[in-house]
Amino acid sequence: MKKRNLLATVILSSVLFIGACSSDDGSTTEADTTKGSDQVTIASIKEAGVLKVGVKEDVPNFGLKNTDTGEIEGFEIDIARKLAEDILGDPDAIELTPVTAKTRGPLLDNGEVDMIIATFTVTEERKETYNFTDAYYEDAVGLLVKKDKNYEGLEDMDEANVGVAQSSTTSEAITSEAEQYGITVEFSEYATYPEIKAALDSGRVDAFSVDRSILAGYLDDSTEILPDRFATQDYGIATKKTNVELAKYANELITTWGEDDTLNGLISKWGLSE
Repeated sequence: MKKRNLLATVILSSVLFIGACSSDDGSTTEADTTKGSDQVTIASIKEAGVLKVGVKEDVPNFGLKNTDTGEIEGFEIDIARKLAEDILGDPDAIELTPVTAKTRGPLLDNGEVDMIIATFTVTEERKETYNFTDAYYEDAVGLLVKKDKNYEGLEDMDEANVGVAQSSTTSEAITSEAEQYGITVEFSEYATYPEIKAALDSGRVDAFSVDRSILAGYLDDSTEILPDRFATQDYGIATKKTNVELAKYANELITTWGEDDTLNGLISKWGLSE
């Protein structure tokens, strides 16, 4: 009986001690939350001394690896540097991780990156899974084709095979537009944009479809971008759903940079104005 009383006393003391470590209203402090979970906050980024960002490395003007320097350069890299400068006081305090349309979500989910700035189109469905900032760039889906195909638009492409990126929203946009013309198209998915371009060059697909600004980086003497524009695409910075503070912080910066023309200046710098 005495042993039971002693055990109850120990348990009660432990509960009171834990309670004393919590805030008065019973909630945990921000520091407690950060230490006890994988939540990324401005404080935790400052503590780490680096901002980890998932970016593209195969999209000209947005994020492209410079084969001479080995560095990834582009519009979205500049946005990442500005975020690092604002949070850490150093634009070079960034750790860039190359992502594809298929890997960017999982890398964000498992915490390998703090945020994704990688031509990530904002959709209502994706907003259920991730936080997105307001758009930092607006684009539309387009079609890159070989000139010798003599296509004038999607309307001419009944039963064509269109190359698209894995896990992208491009096929949905094309399918919706094709239905309006009463035609059908097939899709072949590839992991990277260079693979789709190689498929187009070899004749394995009839068209390469992604956002028009990305297609512009793959134009050459044998290809052309058709005039069609499908489904406006907004690019936003994505963060993990639980990282609410970081999402709000990033969105406020994007809003400010949109209002003071910082973003327009970067868009012009990288030749992304249509």
